[in-house]
Amino acid sequence: MENTNQLNYKNETWPELSDCTLCPRECHVNRNAGEIGYCGQTAKLTAARAALHFWEEPCLSGTNGSGTVFFSGCNLRCVYCQNHEIAQGQAGRKISPLRLSEIFLELQEKGAHNINLVTPTHFVPQIITALNAAKKQGLSIPVIYNTSAYEKTETLCMLEGLVDIYLPDLKYHDTALSSSYSHAPDYFEAAAAAIAEMVRQVGVPVFAGGEDSLMLRGVIVRHLLLPSCGKDSRRILRFLHEAFKNDIYVSIMNQYTPLSRVSAIPSLNRRVSGKEYERIVDYAIRTGIENGFIQEGETCSESFIPDFDCEGI
Repeated sequence: MENTNQLNYKNETWPELSDCTLCPRECHVNRNAGEIGYCGQTAKLTAARAALHFWEEPCLSGTNGSGTVFFSGCNLRCVYCQNHEIAQGQAGRKISPLRLSEIFLELQEKGAHNINLVTPTHFVPQIITALNAAKKQGLSIPVIYNTSAYEKTETLCMLEGLVDIYLPDLKYHDTALSSSYSHAPDYFEAAAAAIAEMVRQVGVPVFAGGEDSLMLRGVIVRHLLLPSCGKDSRRILRFLHEAFKNDIYVSIMNQYTPLSRVSAIPSLNRRVSGKEYERIVDYAIRTGIENGFIQEGETCSESFIPDFDCEGI
């Protein structure tokens, strides 16, 4: 099967990747010809893990887990990335879209509540092919697009009707922070437009009844609190409430983990204190945010970072 997948892959090209402008980087490389984009990837679909995942928001993980597929590469590549190994393209296995469609169905068979596409932006054309094939073969659970939100609305429009739940980050409001930590001075502008497009596509949140109260459709915007960035976090929360009110859920995350490679960056080389996090949560409540998630307990631990060992690939 694996040899067949690889053979099929050699004959597939993607018009969007011959002069790649899928993301705001618009690096214009010919990924079909083997050139590597800013994302660190050619046109060959590469993934590092496909398994049931229990560390998402409760309405996504439920009791059975989210059927999470971690793709290799990333178009943002933050200096503090918690998934550095795959973001840099250092882990993963090349597969065909046919194999990806099989993975989706295998996760559904294992009882996954949804298909969770993590860092998928640079592989959107291949993912569309795989989703269409899997849906023809009986894929019926919701599809989650799990992204940094550094997206182009034109690329997101390609996914309309295929994605049920959008799970974007909103990392920064301040241009200096996005430039310093993610080399993306236009991050907020791009992410704000992307989130608006996501809301347009899937509308207000819809949940299933029953004990799990699983999300079936909607947008959850995540914000990871970074050390000493409380002012920017407050600007982000105020923007989200003013722009989208209760048409979205907001997930305020305290799981930032200072890994060894940020030791030379004093501003990032510590965890977020409990008081810092509590102040941001209190601000969200005062701002009027009603639909949200917070994290409790010891979430800022490397043990929450999965092994990218090609399980399920």
